[in-house]
Amino acid sequence: MPLYFVILRFWVEWFGNFVAVTRSFSAFISLLTFPCVYWLCQVLFKSSLTGWIAIALVAISPVHVLYAQEARAYSLWIVATLISSATLLRAMRLQTKFAWFTYAAALSLGFYSQLFFIFVAFGQGIYVFAIERFRLSKTLISYVLSLIAGFVIFLPWVFVMITNPAPEGVSWTNTKQTFFASATRWAGIVSRAFLDLGIAPGDAGKLKLVLTPLILIILTLMIYSIYVLCRRTDKRVWLFVLTLSGSVALPLMLVDFVLEKRYGTTRYILPSILGIQLAVAHLFSTKITSIYTSLWQKKLWSVLGSVVIISGILSCTLMSQSQMWWNKVPEIYQQYPQVANVIVKANKPLLISDGNIIQLQALGHLLDQKVRFQFVTKGQIPEINYGFTDVFLFDSSDFLKAGVEKAYNSKFKQIDKLLWKITLPTYSGFQLSRLQF
Repeated sequence: MPLYFVILRFWVEWFGNFVAVTRSFSAFISLLTFPCVYWLCQVLFKSSLTGWIAIALVAISPVHVLYAQEARAYSLWIVATLISSATLLRAMRLQTKFAWFTYAAALSLGFYSQLFFIFVAFGQGIYVFAIERFRLSKTLISYVLSLIAGFVIFLPWVFVMITNPAPEGVSWTNTKQTFFASATRWAGIVSRAFLDLGIAPGDAGKLKLVLTPLILIILTLMIYSIYVLCRRTDKRVWLFVLTLSGSVALPLMLVDFVLEKRYGTTRYILPSILGIQLAVAHLFSTKITSIYTSLWQKKLWSVLGSVVIISGILSCTLMSQSQMWWNKVPEIYQQYPQVANVIVKANKPLLISDGNIIQLQALGHLLDQKVRFQFVTKGQIPEINYGFTDVFLFDSSDFLKAGVEKAYNSKFKQIDKLLWKITLPTYSGFQLSRLQF
């Protein structure tokens, strides 16, 4: 979706084209989550305490902190989800044209932020239809008109998507997995809302086994919070939280469990995580302030709330000290720091590759400016100029290695499974750009 990248372009033009500047835009957008989640809690629960607890849960949530640092549109998607949710509830209460116009604008903001926002809008539609009992009421008509207006604003980009289909970018979703594997994966994904120790899918099974009891405790807390929400609140409250929580997660779960796919991933279900965090915030607020809760129970829930906060802080601390977290696919990129360390030790290195350009860019962030790159099209042999003290091949095809070896009468030394060092023949102290006979 284009909105994030259009704004980001101006942000980079204003502040400079650096990694820190690019990431800082997401961090800035993520700060808007705090007033938005407080506003939603005020509109939904009419409770300041619930709003402050929700802010605390979001502020130390490993998922929110993680994607607040990414140069990707997920922070904007979270804010758009919160704004559309709050404006919908406000419009249903006020029943004014301006309130419904605001909701339509929030819908268009969400559509242009993330394609999966369609699921969020669909969940909001289910909520309105259920509250109005599927009667053609004034509220239902206003909602439909707002939805149409928001989607009409989105139509130009729909035309762009149809006329310019993107290549397959999520091939990993076609990975087959069993029912048990899907259940385990989803349990880990959802639990990251409160606890994330950086365990990746490729890590040893013993690490996952140690984490299992903690995940079960978190899942129990989530289920109980939803139970209390449904028992203690009005239908307008608990139904909204349930539709938000299931808006994105349920469709993806159906695909995973029925079709044995692997669409389930943390960044795709951020609105659902928000819904769960709202339920947990309401749980702690209710248990701490309820007149039906004894003093020792209030203290117990206060301690439990502190444990949840501490677990989030611990997760964020580990994340900040880690060189590579699970979202960076460590099973692919974990050896990159060692590869970069070898290359930067050379005086004047040249790095040649015909591999994945994205992986080469990822390595480039770990190298300094003295390293020169030469990206080669598949099936071609590069021109290697003299003047470089060291020449490396990175993530290269067998064709490129064999071609360079034959064309330059060179020798290879494998340094890493992704890195080879080329030794070129030297004549009169100079390394020739190409041997000529």
